[in-house]
Amino acid sequence: MTNLEEVITQIATDAKKASFMLASMDTQEKNAVLLDLAKSIDKERDFIKTQNFLDQQEAKEADLPKALINRLILSDIVIDNMIKNINDIANMPDPIGKTITNKVLENNIKLKKIRVPIGVISVIFESRPNVITDIAALCIKSSNAVIMRGGSEAKHSNLAIMSVIEQVLQRHLGFLNTVQMIKIIDKEAVTILCKQDKYIDLIIPRGGEGLINAVKSCSTIPVLKNYKGICHVYIDENADVEMALNICYNAKCQRPAVCNAVETILVHKNISEKFLPLLYKKFSDAQVQMRGDEQTLKIIPNIQKACEKDWSSEYLDLIVSIKIVSDSNEAINHINHFGSHHSDAIITSNKSAQNLFCRLVDSAVVYVNASTRFSDGSVFGLGGEIGISTDKLHARGPVGLNEITTYKWIALGDGQVRE
Repeated sequence: MTNLEEVITQIATDAKKASFMLASMDTQEKNAVLLDLAKSIDKERDFIKTQNFLDQQEAKEADLPKALINRLILSDIVIDNMIKNINDIANMPDPIGKTITNKVLENNIKLKKIRVPIGVISVIFESRPNVITDIAALCIKSSNAVIMRGGSEAKHSNLAIMSVIEQVLQRHLGFLNTVQMIKIIDKEAVTILCKQDKYIDLIIPRGGEGLINAVKSCSTIPVLKNYKGICHVYIDENADVEMALNICYNAKCQRPAVCNAVETILVHKNISEKFLPLLYKKFSDAQVQMRGDEQTLKIIPNIQKACEKDWSSEYLDLIVSIKIVSDSNEAINHINHFGSHHSDAIITSNKSAQNLFCRLVDSAVVYVNASTRFSDGSVFGLGGEIGISTDKLHARGPVGLNEITTYKWIALGDGQVRE
């Protein structure tokens, strides 16, 4: 065993021990940790912002992609949201120990199913240092120990936030292994971490397609994938044009570098000649680069022709692909074929079209007459999220408190034996 393997194995071993200690904590004790963490992040915001500025400068000097730099930024608004999420999680009901089902068998054994922690969770993420507090708060509240590994592009911010978390843990718990971060830059650390199935129960990669595929290919631990967001908005022939324009604009332009931003807009042929020139004007004013199929170019010729790769691209930028479809079925088939099963929307007043779309689109979140930008744990009332799962097992969509728990059966008898 190499020295690096010894270090990672020790971190995983410590996390396993900490998970048993966390399981013995009551709700009041866990909430006290979270409320102190929220206050401490606020108190140390200037220090955190100073360290974050170093990451931004280094990212610009390294000419990193604009979308990645955008995700790095810890503005006062972002920090305020971090604090809000921690407080929200503290105020949420504790899922641990809650009864899911309760019944009495014919032999009078009292049987119930209760929520319990998963145990040890590892989260590997890129760029977004603000997710650290969401992850830490959700795991503490759900009595899970967590091992995080952030990207090198946010190393100053990650260490600054972790130093605040460690001080809070020391004050309340006397041990730091409840929330740990691997501070080793070597990518081999991730490979070793993914083999720690003796100690880690679930691994969650949160980042680009390359990271997720790398973790998936080498992990001996169950992986919950937060895959890329190839999100669609379908404009049905019975759409309100003004509503459709506003939703498309919000879904693309409000924050283009996030996974719930729209990447492809599908337009019913019967509304295309009315809708597309208006969309072109609105998007041109916002400096959105549009790429269309041949039918779209006949209506708005001054845009780039889309290629096959565009339909499966997550741009994370002010770029959008546009395709005209003959009906709802073609739109649904396109989404199911090219999408990433993240978040997709239909804009229509037709109830049958709404129902068909909701029933057949195979995505974690399906919207009717609303922007895909709402796919967010905090917006969904989960107090934050560890990520947005595009898997079907065991969690789907925003991963909050309940999604990082499992269950066990408790059987209470008075001497029963099976015949």
